[in-house]
Amino acid sequence: GPGALPGPAVPALPRRLHLRQEERHPLRAAHRGAAQSVAILTYLSCKYQTADHWYPPDLQARARIHEYLGWHADCIRGTFGVPLWVRVLAPLTGTQVPEEKVERNRTAIDWALQQLEDKFLGDRAFLAGQQVTLADLMALEELIQPVAVGYDLFEGRQRLAAWYGRVEAFLGAELCQEAHGPILTILEEEAKKTLPVPPPHAYPGMLRRIARIP
Repeated sequence: GPGALPGPAVPALPRRLHLRQEERHPLRAAHRGAAQSVAILTYLSCKYQTADHWYPPDLQARARIHEYLGWHADCIRGTFGVPLWVRVLAPLTGTQVPEEKVERNRTAIDWALQQLEDKFLGDRAFLAGQQVTLADLMALEELIQPVAVGYDLFEGRQRLAAWYGRVEAFLGAELCQEAHGPILTILEEEAKKTLPVPPPHAYPGMLRRIARIP
């Protein structure tokens, strides 16, 4: 699924950590792997000595981040991107996701949101502690996908909504708009029929991804 960083913080993470514009395009982001994204972010955090809060040197703090990232790969990645495939990407290939799969995905998203709120967030400000980390960034980039196609992920989830607001406030409005603008306007582009048609070589991979939706 698709899928960048901060606030008094913006200088804390160099611009070189931002995904390139073409990588943020929803059609390109839909094919980016979770492991690749995590590996790039942790590598760049270490290489460019970004602010410690993103990937703290403390081993226990890192363990909490890795605990989340492992769970994220299993339960968030590939789940929260499905609404985007259902609503926008599958129709671009002329296919439709069966309704029973759509319903299963809604159930999976609800379960994962509850886990995010109870297991990882709890009474903390952020997912891995009291400071924003790569865990929060990865979660934000996945949650923005169903939000972009009209899912109200935060109805009845005040703690999670407050977390979402804190992360976006930390990153700053300008950066969030730069990073999320392409995906947040995807329904508008679809309505105007201005979304780019996938190139022929992309179709086999897109169809395989659609077939793998559980």
